[in-house]
Amino acid sequence: MDSMQDPVARPDRYLTGRTALVTGAASGIGLACALALAAAGSHVHVVDISADEAGKAAAAVGGSAHVVDLSDARAVDSLPADVDIVVNNAGIQHIDAVHEFPPDRFALMQRIMVEAPFRILHRTLPGMYERGWGRVVNVSSVHGLRASLYKSAYVTAKHALEGLSKVVALEGAPHGVTSNCVNPAYVRTPLVERQIADQARAHGLSEGEVIGRVMLEHTAVKRLIEPEEVARAVLWLCGPDTSYITGTSLAIDGGWTAH
Repeated sequence: MDSMQDPVARPDRYLTGRTALVTGAASGIGLACALALAAAGSHVHVVDISADEAGKAAAAVGGSAHVVDLSDARAVDSLPADVDIVVNNAGIQHIDAVHEFPPDRFALMQRIMVEAPFRILHRTLPGMYERGWGRVVNVSSVHGLRASLYKSAYVTAKHALEGLSKVVALEGAPHGVTSNCVNPAYVRTPLVERQIADQARAHGLSEGEVIGRVMLEHTAVKRLIEPEEVARAVLWLCGPDTSYITGTSLAIDGGWTAH
């Protein structure tokens, strides 16, 4: 085995021979995770709804592109099952008061952020159990730990994802599978950038005020998080030093939950 294939000779390539599946992997946190996992040696299945962007991301990481609408159960069930690492990252946002929130939109967000992760794990866990090794990282949010105004669907979905992650941690432990959440506050991603105008409308603020008074209101560190910072935490949870860390929620929130 040459040094490019030997994780002992190349400790930075400790995921050589592993296969990862990352949802929402064409941009933002998902793309940063795909790049980090690929750099550590993993073959990455890039899952995204955008064909053009998924193809570009897969080319960038030397992985495989899968164009899938995660709200479609049959499409989710067509994804590869034989993977060692699952990063459930895909998500969408809608901001409205509960009494004005479109019920169809609420249901759509649960399908993408709760049912799709369940279906993916339903398919991938048996292989992980058989091989005696697996890593599940669910990209939750500080909103999986705290609630905010006008985000009933998102907060509900992230709290549900936290529960699913903990159950998988308990069931997977005897099989060498860990399951954890990472919980960032506001990350500099297209999803967050699209929120700014919506938040401005909902709160009656300017877009500048949204960043300072809403997005950074609860954080001690007054800046947005970079996607690469989240990806490094995800990679760490998939690495050689974290086999005893499972069932936890890793807050990357600039001190938000310290209050």
